[in-house]
Amino acid sequence: MENLIFDAHCHYDDEKFDDDRDTLLSSLPEKGVFAVVTNGTDIETSRTSLELAEKYPFVYAAVGIHPENAAETDIEKLDDYIEKIAQMLTHEKAVALGETGIDYYWDIPKDAQHIIFDRQLQLASDIKKPIIIHDREAHGDILEYLKKYRPYGLLHCYSGSKEMLSEVFRYGKMWISLGGAVTFKNARVPVEVAKEVPMDKLLLETDAPYLAPVPYRGKRCDSSMISYTAQRIANIRGMSVEDVLKYTKDNACRLYNL
Repeated sequence: MENLIFDAHCHYDDEKFDDDRDTLLSSLPEKGVFAVVTNGTDIETSRTSLELAEKYPFVYAAVGIHPENAAETDIEKLDDYIEKIAQMLTHEKAVALGETGIDYYWDIPKDAQHIIFDRQLQLASDIKKPIIIHDREAHGDILEYLKKYRPYGLLHCYSGSKEMLSEVFRYGKMWISLGGAVTFKNARVPVEVAKEVPMDKLLLETDAPYLAPVPYRGKRCDSSMISYTAQRIANIRGMSVEDVLKYTKDNACRLYNL
């Protein structure tokens, strides 16, 4: 059977993989994984993501500054950071700018988050690269930025409502990715979204090492576990697992120009 799993968003630079990163990554193709996009969260981890992409043919990288890193990002040096990100995005295995966005769950300076996110949206627009957006409890402000920039990219681990989907698609050429949360016992909103999102706009992700699906909830996640998320979405939509994986693989290839 051909490899159909495309993990649209993960973090294989994370320390939770330090003990067995190479062994795990080497094993993924035999577990049905076609490709993964591992995301940087600052300059250092963006470089690490590129190094992993250079090492493994099926690994691709996204590079950027995560909102949780806004507090330790020197705004006075932001031009330098943006230049470094722009340079990394010229790499043949760099397929997107990310992970970036807004996060109101944690106590992170909002002004810094907005400045950093805005500059990365500008860069993605200027160089015509997809952007991977983190939105945690910031739906209204995220929509304002989508309206301003009309970006091309991905809202990862989508946590908005099914009603918000129409606005997301109105304000840019955006895709939606769903992860392990759709398998959780009380996952009402993710299930509603899984029913409503058009199949040509749906991607699957793990956000590995986080958000492992049932039956691995609470454990370290890896890309092979997408099969459980795909099974849940197949059940929700009345489709076969194979069709869900094929659609989402093709969608990811279109988004990332692979």
